[in-house]
Amino acid sequence: MTPTPTTDTMLGEFFFSHMSRVLLKISGEMLSGEKEQFDLGSLKFLCDEIRPAVQNGVQVGIVLGGGNLWRGRDQEAYGFFRGESDKIGMLATVINALVVSNFFALHGIPAEVLSARIMQNICEPFSRERAEKGFAEGKVILFAGGTGSPFFTTDSAAALRAVETQCDFLAKATTVEGVFTADPKKDPHAQKYETLSFHEAIQKDLKVMDASAFSLCKENAVPIRVFDGFIPGNISAILQGKNIGTLVQ
Repeated sequence: MTPTPTTDTMLGEFFFSHMSRVLLKISGEMLSGEKEQFDLGSLKFLCDEIRPAVQNGVQVGIVLGGGNLWRGRDQEAYGFFRGESDKIGMLATVINALVVSNFFALHGIPAEVLSARIMQNICEPFSRERAEKGFAEGKVILFAGGTGSPFFTTDSAAALRAVETQCDFLAKATTVEGVFTADPKKDPHAQKYETLSFHEAIQKDLKVMDASAFSLCKENAVPIRVFDGFIPGNISAILQGKNIGTLVQ
């Protein structure tokens, strides 16, 4: 199938004009610098991107990856069992969420961490009721601890939280401008999809998100917007309804 022409944006514009709650999926690498696990410039960038949407009344939930602290490939190097490695990864997402929430609070953005794993005296456990209360109070809600179970990625956690908290859409920040027919970093002829169905994304085995995340969003009619989160202004724009990246629905 040929990617939808870039001029065909009416559906996306109509949809985004009605949104008010967004689940933002961010990789742990977006928090780090070239050598540091946490980079002040990266944290400030994220803070400045999210502030305008929050000030305009958009309810923002965030699921952070843990790749700046621990990645799946680390288990192979150490020879760890996947389930135990995933526990380390879940803890990494809690650490990231605590860093971001504290940084946000210091820069005028109220935030709260809700963990899928019980972390007594560190952060509150996740529940839909707690999330709703936080959103109503104008807080950015950071969903940590993955799904709470091993063998699931943070993409799946993002899809799950987007469904549970009835987000209008899930925004996946990546290092490229959307979903392409091939890896644009390797294939100069790769073409970007403007819109894409869940069926096509799963059938074509497009690697931008795992199949379980796509399936969960498909079953619950939660659209996904895939975009380049490293371009200044893109996160802010997408949280406020701009039609950028690729819309999967």
